[in-house]
Parts: sequence; structure tokens; C-alpha cells
Amino acid sequence: MTPAAGRTGTPLPSGAPRNASRPPSGRDTPAPPAGLARARAVADAVLWEGYLLYPYRRSSGKNRVRWQFGVLAPRPWLEARGSVRATVAGSADAWHQLTECLLEAADEAALDEAWLHVCVRFLQVQHRSVQRAAADGWVTVDALEAGDRRWLTFDEAVAREVAVAARVGDLATGRRVPVEVPGGEEVELLDGGAGRLVRRRCPLRGELLLETSPTPAPGPLRRLRLVLANTTGAAELPPDAPRDEAVRRSLVAAHCLAGVTGGAFVSLLEPPEEAAAAARACRNEHTFPVLAGAPGERDVLLSSPIILYDHPRIAPESPGELFDSGEIDEILSLRTLTLTDEEKREARATDPRAAAILDRVDALPGEVWNRLHGAIRSLRPVPPGGEAEAGTLPWWDPGADAAVSPESDAVVVDGVRVARGSRVRLRPRLRGTDPQDRFLDGRSARVAAVFLDVDGGRHVAVTLEDDPAADLAGASGRYRYFAPEELRPLGHEPGP
Repeated sequence: MTPAAGRTGTPLPSGAPRNASRPPSGRDTPAPPAGLARARAVADAVLWEGYLLYPYRRSSGKNRVRWQFGVLAPRPWLEARGSVRATVAGSADAWHQLTECLLEAADEAALDEAWLHVCVRFLQVQHRSVQRAAADGWVTVDALEAGDRRWLTFDEAVAREVAVAARVGDLATGRRVPVEVPGGEEVELLDGGAGRLVRRRCPLRGELLLETSPTPAPGPLRRLRLVLANTTGAAELPPDAPRDEAVRRSLVAAHCLAGVTGGAFVSLLEPPEEAAAAARACRNEHTFPVLAGAPGERDVLLSSPIILYDHPRIAPESPGELFDSGEIDEILSLRTLTLTDEEKREARATDPRAAAILDRVDALPGEVWNRLHGAIRSLRPVPPGGEAEAGTLPWWDPGADAAVSPESDAVVVDGVRVARGSRVRLRPRLRGTDPQDRFLDGRSARVAAVFLDVDGGRHVAVTLEDDPAADLAGASGRYRYFAPEELRPLGHEPGP
């Protein structure tokens, strides 16, 4: 997510349904920090990321595998499928998220009296079935024409929130907050009464644990622990249920937005020297916390299943949501304009949010297109010594005594050394990977580089051999990434 390149989210439309458990009222409960409201736009990008991807049609392959980030599924259902590997990123289904971060204040007494405001946010999936009128009642169908509109059976989502406020000094023994959303059903009659839409939601059950503990760091510093879990029992979902059913009982795109009054959060990405050891000791599973307020402010935190940087923000020229924050607004908008009338009709029949994107793109004025064409965030002179003197050498540059060199490093796969130039067969694993990679199963590829991530894991960048744009992708550094165990060597020596 680059703030200059693409949109990182939009606020929810007015009137969006929410389930908000308000903080306890009273004169001793201060208002949340103002930055919490400002950070919601970025949090909404996390909430709706990947909800529906271009070309916004149900028939598109990329929209047949959905709900890819922050899915907290029922624990018994997950464990029936094997163990869940704990990682920082939330791209794999899990039953809980663990956030650990650091809180500080002027002194211990001030830290005790600081107030923490936490908002748990997620999507509740709702199944929208299309039904037509019949002599003996209603019959569910895949598609229906009603008036000048077409409707498709599809899964939508509703945004939910549960908020809680607590004094930091009261969290030493922990506090458990229920996160529950009832099920429901709504019926919408279509034009002429020949059909209707039936939207059904399953109840969701979860729990949030808030707890603080001391740290060995000097000064008034405490570790804050947030555990968000799905507590749906085995009786509510059979262990052999398909994933589509499990997702309907899951907290989807789950994340926590937190604010503190009377204290401050400590960045885990760039902690001060005296808090560096305490920051390294923080554990984060299926989510990662970053400072989310304006630059220089430290009273707002966003713990997201999508790993962000401190102080993420929305590109100011972005006119609206596109559900793909890693892409460039101009490119997606131009591609949307090229859809045929029939493709647009299917997109509108797929989801009202897709229809809103089409309407917005069609109505964009010229001055908005000009803003989307490019923006310069900052200008700085290049020193006489060039980029090396400016401190912008690649992080793997040998001159910096780094131990990582993607273009020359290698991994051993099935006893074979795999490095830049090696040929491999792609075998993506069934769980814990990008679902779209399953479409690449069995295809051959050429290795471009071997990377090391922040967790110490190896990732292999490849280009597809049968991709006519492989050279262009390699020249621009746009690769596909796989773990070594997802590859099968096709040769014993790297190519030229």
C-alpha cells in the first residue's frame, strides 16, 4: 500500500449498519483522541480490501475465491483441517488474532490513569439469494431479470463494530469483552413483484481480551495485549462444512483500531533505543500494529491483518474505493471504462458496491483524471555523492555488510540448489497462501531472486515461462512469490 500510488480506503457510506457497543458513559471516561476518527479511512481500506476485484463481475475467476484477509473462523472447524501456522500476516484463515504493543506515559501514575479506547471492526458475510415467484411460493434461482435490472445470487457483507473503553490501570488482571452479532434476514421485493432478494446472516460469536503487563524497559512502559477470537462452538458448524459456510460464521477482515488518552503508543517498527528490547519481545499473530494517526502523533494504533507502515494514509487525489489498495487508481479506473455494456450489466447485477464504482468512474470530471495521472509528494536534492551518500542504497547492498543478496542467494528444494535462473514447477499449497495462486498450479516458471522476509523465511520470486509479458514483468520488478516448499525443480543448475 503506497499512499502516492493508490487508494488505501474510503469511509463507510452513511447509514452503513454497525454493531457498536459503546464505552461506559460518565465523567471519568474521556472522549477518544481525535486521531481515531481520522484513522478510520485507512481502517476502512483494510475492512474492504479485496471485497470485490476488477472487473467487478461474479464470473471473474478472481472473484470466485473471496475473503482473503483477517478471516477469524470457528476454531473447531479450523482444527479439523490441521494446525494453523502462526504468522504476522493475516492472509491465512485463523481462529484468533494476537496483538502486543507498548504503552507509555509521563510516569507510572499517569499511565494508570490513561484511558484506552478499542474498536473491533470486521465484516459479517450475508448471503443474498435471488428468488422468483412461482405458483406454490418462491423458488431460488441463480439469476433473475426484474424490470430493467438483472440480479445474481451472491455473498455481500455488512460492516460491524464493537467498541470498549477502559482505564489502563484496570487492565492488569485482564478484561474480557463479548463480541457478538445476531443473525438476521431481510426480504426485498423487486420491481413488479416477479422476484425478490433474500439476505440471510448467521450469528457471530467472539471475544476480545484486553490485558497489560510490565516490561523490563526503563521508565513508565507497559505491554498491551489484545486477543480477538472467534468463539463459535463445534455444534454450530459441522467440521466437514465447506469454507463458504465457515466464512458466514467468521469475523472477516477483522482488525482493531485503538486510541489512548493520557498516554502514547510506541512504534514497533522504529522504537526508541530504550524500548527496542521490549518492542522485539512483543508477539503478534495474524495481525501487526502500526501508529495510525498523523505523522508525529502517537495516540492512535491500527492492528491490521495487512502489514502496513507507521502513519499510513489515503492518497488525497483518490476519488473513491476500488477494493484494491495496492493498485493505482488511474489504471483501475481506465480499465473500468473499457468494460463492455454487457460486462457492466453483470457487474451491476453482482453487487451494489460494484454498481457504485461504475457510476463514479463514468462521472469523473477531467480535473480528477488530471490529478490521478501523477503526484509528487516531496522534492529533495541529490547530494554530490549520489544515492549512496543519500543513504538510499538497497537494503541488501554488499557495501552495507548485509547478509542478504536476492540476485545471488539460493535455497535447496528437494536436494537441488535453486537460484536466479533456475526452472521450477509451481505447486502452491492448499492453505495459508494467496488463493489466486491456485490457478498457477502446475505451470513452469523461471526464478528471478530469493528474498528473506522479516520473520526469517525465504521467498522465491519467479516469472511464468509461458507469460508473453514475462520480460516486461521482470524489467519492472513485478514478480510472483512462492515459498520454497511450493516449488519443484525442473533443472539441477541455474540458467544463464
